[in-house]
Amino acid sequence: MMPGQRLQGCRSLHLNEDNGRFVLLAVLIILYLLCGAAVFSAIERPSEVRAHGRWNGTLLNFSETFNISLQDLNSFLREYEAAIAAGIRADALRPRWDFTGAFYFVGTVVSTIGFGMTTPVTVAGKVFLIFYGLLGCAATILFFNLFLERIITLLAVVMKAVRERRIRNSGLLPPGIRHDFSAYSLPGWKPSVYHVMLILGLSAITISCCASAMYTPVEGWAYLDSLYFCFVTFSTIGFGDFVSSQSAAYEYQSLYRVANFLFMLMGVCCIYSLFNVISIVIKQVLNWILEKMSCLFCQRCNKANVLLGRRNAIRPGSKSRQGRSTRTPDSDGPCDSDTEGRRLSGEMISMKDLAASNKVSLAIMQKQLSESANGYPRTVCGSSRHNGFSGGVGALGIMNNRLAETSNSR
Repeated sequence: MMPGQRLQGCRSLHLNEDNGRFVLLAVLIILYLLCGAAVFSAIERPSEVRAHGRWNGTLLNFSETFNISLQDLNSFLREYEAAIAAGIRADALRPRWDFTGAFYFVGTVVSTIGFGMTTPVTVAGKVFLIFYGLLGCAATILFFNLFLERIITLLAVVMKAVRERRIRNSGLLPPGIRHDFSAYSLPGWKPSVYHVMLILGLSAITISCCASAMYTPVEGWAYLDSLYFCFVTFSTIGFGDFVSSQSAAYEYQSLYRVANFLFMLMGVCCIYSLFNVISIVIKQVLNWILEKMSCLFCQRCNKANVLLGRRNAIRPGSKSRQGRSTRTPDSDGPCDSDTEGRRLSGEMISMKDLAASNKVSLAIMQKQLSESANGYPRTVCGSSRHNGFSGGVGALGIMNNRLAETSNSR
C-alpha cells in the first residue's frame, strides 16, 4: 500500500468517527445483552424448571382426585387465562375500564411504562390506541426533555450559589466586589456534569425509597419487591408482575392514589434525566475507545510510512529516525486533542486521565450548565434558528443538532 493511501485511510478513520461510535456502541450493546442473557438464564432457569415440575404434579393430582381428564382441565385453564386478560381475578379488584381505571391505563401508555395488566380487547379500542399512543408518547417524551432542561437550570443555579458561598467564606474575593458579588461571574468555573449525575442519582434513590416505604404496608409487598417495582416503573420497563393501586379498596384510598401518581411522575422524570446524563458519559467513554483505536491505527501507518521512506530516502538514516520520533505541534491527527504530550505507544491511560479528559470533553451538557448557572440565554446559531431547529438536551438536542447540520448542508 502506498503512503498516500495509508494517510487517506487514517483520515477516513478520523472522519468516520460518528459511524465508528455507532458501530462500537451497537457491538457493546450486543455483548451486554449476551452477558445479561447468560446471567439471567443461569439464575432463573432452575427456578422455572422446578415450577414446571410442581405445576405438572399439581395438575396430575387434581385430575386423579376429581376424575377429570387432563384435556378438559387444560381447556378450563385456557378459559381462565382469557378471563385474566380481561381483568377478572379471583380476588376482588377495582374495575379496569371505569374512568379512574382508564385514566391509569392511558397514563401507562403515554409514559411508555405499559404494565400489561390492562389491554384493549375490542377492535375499536386497539385501533384507537395506535393513534392515541403515537401522539401521546411523542408529547410525553417532549415533556421529559423540557423537564430535563429545567432540572439542569435549577441544579446549575444551586451549584453556582454553593460556589459563591464558598468563595465568600474563603475571603478570596477581589477587593472591588466584596460588597457587590452579583457582578462577579466566577471566571473559569463551570458546574460539573458529574455533580449533576450524582444529584440525579441520589434524588432517584430517595424517591424510590420513599415510594417503597409507602407501597410496602399499603400493597402488602416486601420492601425489596417495592424497590424492584419502583425501578421497573420509573425506568418505564413495566413488566406488570407488580402493579400498584389495583385493589378494590384502600384505607385513605384517594390520598394513596394521588401519592402513587406523584411518585410515578417524579420517578419517571428523574430516571429519564439520569439516563440522559449517563448516556453523555457513555459517549465520552466511546470517544476515548475510538481515539485509542485511531491512535494505534495511525501509529502503524506512520511506522509503515517511515520504513518505506527510509528505504527510498537520500538523507541519512539518523535523521529519518529523528523524524519518526518527532511530532510537531501543528500536526493533524486524531491523537492531538486530548493526548498531546503523551507517548504514542498504544498504552492504556489511567482512569484518572480518563476522568480528566471526560471533564474537558462534556460539551453540550457542560455548556448548558454554564449558561444556566451564569444566567445567559442558551446560544443558538443563526442558521439553526433560521431553520427552526433550536437547542435542547438529551435525545431532543441530538436530533435538533443533526437536523440543523443536515439543513445547512443542503
